[in-house]
Amino acid sequence: MSAENVHQESGLLDGEPSHVDDAVVEAATLEEAVLDSVAAGREQGTDTPTAYAGADASGQAEEPGADSDANSGAAEADTDSDADSDAGDVDIAAASVAPPTGAISGERLALKALEHRLLGGERKLRRREVAAGAGLSLLSARKLWRALGFPNLGDEDVAFTERDQSALNTIVDQVRSGKLTEEAAISVTRAIGQMTDRMVVWQIEALVEDMVHQQGVPDAVARKRLVSELPSLVDALEEMLLYSWRRQLNAGVQRLAVRAEAGLQSSEEGREGDEDDTPLPLARAVGFADLVSYTSLSRRMNEKTLAQLVQRFENKCAEIISVGGGRLVKTVGDEVLYIAETPAAGAEISLALCQAFTEDEILPQARVAMVWGRILSRLGDIYGPTVNLAARLTALADPGTVLVDSMTAAALEQDERFVLLPRPAEDVRGFGEIHPVQLQRGSGRGLVLD
Repeated sequence: MSAENVHQESGLLDGEPSHVDDAVVEAATLEEAVLDSVAAGREQGTDTPTAYAGADASGQAEEPGADSDANSGAAEADTDSDADSDAGDVDIAAASVAPPTGAISGERLALKALEHRLLGGERKLRRREVAAGAGLSLLSARKLWRALGFPNLGDEDVAFTERDQSALNTIVDQVRSGKLTEEAAISVTRAIGQMTDRMVVWQIEALVEDMVHQQGVPDAVARKRLVSELPSLVDALEEMLLYSWRRQLNAGVQRLAVRAEAGLQSSEEGREGDEDDTPLPLARAVGFADLVSYTSLSRRMNEKTLAQLVQRFENKCAEIISVGGGRLVKTVGDEVLYIAETPAAGAEISLALCQAFTEDEILPQARVAMVWGRILSRLGDIYGPTVNLAARLTALADPGTVLVDSMTAAALEQDERFVLLPRPAEDVRGFGEIHPVQLQRGSGRGLVLD
């Protein structure tokens, strides 16, 4: 943070009493009561109808059709007050049987209990109060909130809890102590915001889909039930998230720091030193796998069948790439981008992907290409001429085949596990004339999947 935005004096809210413990106790009591009532209702074969409009990244509910920035910071009214006073709270559709005046529905209680648990307490702070509590200008605080993916809030919106205050203090303290620059702090925070946003969308949709299949209920009903089902899973999901993050961080340190220099040295063979990717810091085998005729195939499928195809494609790719010691960078529709630390590892993964799709009874064949070169890794993605060339070669590959470029072929030619078949030269946009080589299986079993 800049000097004018970060102050060393203590926060302005230090003297305020804390109500977090009381809020958590209240939430736990509400949650237990609601889960008991839901369980009793299910034994009788009934479910209380609800229509939860959704929540943005800050946890604030949005009303359908309304601007998210205008509604995301609306303060929740006290649950002991009349239901008609909750104008800024979650929009609850009229139930088939309206609760008595002054009563709170089971879904509303469940939603409030879940929010208390996830946010760590009651929303009782405004944005300027949180910023001041961290010794920040509002501008600096908003930079961090936007990096996390939170929407804009008004000065009068009571949208934050004391846990929000603590989280802001945590990242600001790293800047004050000199461990992170402001730019690095915002970049790290943005990584957390974007990855967790994608993760929770994935998890929620997986839970909804599972309820649809296991409970035999429509999608809309499963989404309503999620509020009462989720509390029993929160602790387990949180524990797995931290476990996975620590394991991935350790693996990332090994790949991106400890072994980075050795990878560059191994990539020197066959290079003249004036290649376009020479200045880039990491040597990687970069591969693409693209399903053939996916667009026309998807047009003939219903929603359920298309979802199954996409999941089968992603699951198979993730399994093969991880077994081969690579990393799945991203999937975009019918295409997957992956990397490996050596040309041989990239070749094994590429051949295994190609074979798996060719033998699959549901998925179409794939075009696969792999290039050994240097890349830039930023924002969880990869960049550079090596990535672009791999993408171009994918378009040239025939269905059910793997292509590499001449430099990658040279790196693999002494390895008996692979057979290399030169193809006619091709003129490729941005690269001029290139010499594709078809990669095939030689000796050995290749990747062995469980």
